[in-house]
Amino acid sequence: MSRRLSLDAYEDGVRAGNRAVLGRAITLIESHRHDDQRLAQALLGRLLPHTGGAQRVGITGVPGVGKSTFIERLGVWLVDEEQQRVAVLAVDPTSRVSGGSILGDKSRMNRLAQHPQAFIRPSPSATSLGGVARRTRETMLLCEAAGFDVVLVETVGVGQSETMVAEMVDFFLLLMLPGAGDELQGIKRGIIEMADVIAVNKADGDNLPRAREAKRSYGAALRYLKPRSQGWRPEAMLISGLTGEGLPELWAQVAAHRQALGDEVEGRRRRQLERWMWSLVEEQLLGAFRAHEKVSGVIEATTKAVREGRQAPTAAAQALLEAFGVEPALD
Repeated sequence: MSRRLSLDAYEDGVRAGNRAVLGRAITLIESHRHDDQRLAQALLGRLLPHTGGAQRVGITGVPGVGKSTFIERLGVWLVDEEQQRVAVLAVDPTSRVSGGSILGDKSRMNRLAQHPQAFIRPSPSATSLGGVARRTRETMLLCEAAGFDVVLVETVGVGQSETMVAEMVDFFLLLMLPGAGDELQGIKRGIIEMADVIAVNKADGDNLPRAREAKRSYGAALRYLKPRSQGWRPEAMLISGLTGEGLPELWAQVAAHRQALGDEVEGRRRRQLERWMWSLVEEQLLGAFRAHEKVSGVIEATTKAVREGRQAPTAAAQALLEAFGVEPALD
C-alpha cells in the first residue's frame, strides 16, 4: 500500500470509520509537505459537511494528576456503558532540546486503544502554544467525519496558554489533585475561569478526606469568579480514575452543560472557527516573514543584539519590518 491514498480513498475510508485510513488521513494533515497539504485541505473541504456531531471535551490538569488513567477509564465507560464511539487526541510533550516526542499514550491507555469503538491518536505538540498540536483542530474534524460521538482532547499540562484548548472544545474539564492548599494558590486563575467543571481526581482510599477538602476549596474559589456563560455555573466534584467513581456524575455534567447552553454551543463554535481562521493567517504570515530573504539574512544578528542589550526591541522590530517591506505604524 502506498504512503498516500487518492482523495476519494481517503474520503471513503474516513466516512466509513476505517481507523487505519483515519490514521493515515491525520498523518496527511500533520505533514508539512506542500503536496500533502493541498490534498489534506481538499479532503477537509469534502468532509466538512459531515462534521460537528461530536461532543468535544478538553481535559487538562496539573502534572501527576492522572490524566491518562482518568481518560482511559472514562473512555472505556463511554464505549461500554453509554455505547459511544470515542476518539482521544492526546498531545504529547515535545522536547525543546532534541525535538523528540514520547508518543506513549497508546501504551498508557492500552485497554481503550484495543477497543473497536475507540481511537487514540498521540500527536507531538512541537512548539505550538498551549501544548496543542498544530493540526489538532483538523484532526478533530476528521474524527467527527469518521462518526465518533465524543472527542477527548488531552493537553500536556496546566499553564496560561492551555486556555487555547477551551477555544476548540465545547466543554473544558480541569483535573486537580487532593490537597488544595498551595496548589490552589499556584494554579493560574485564567485556567480556573475557563473550566466548566473542576474534578478532584484520585478521590479514593486514604486520599478521600483530602479530596473532599479540596473540593470545598475549589468550590469556594469558583463562587468568586464570573462564569464564562450566563447559563452555566461551574462546579467542583470528586472522581477517581482508578475506581471509576464519579464518572457517571461527571458525564451528566457534560450533558447538562450542553443542554443549558443550547444554541450558545453553536454560536461558540462559530466564534471558534473565526478565531481559528485568524490564527492560521497569523501563523502563515509569521512563517512568510521569517522565510523572507532580507529578513532571514538579518534576523539572527538582530535577535542577538536584542538579547545582549545592544539594540532596543522596538528598534529591532522596526528594522525587521522594514527589511520585510512594511513601514511600521507610528503611535
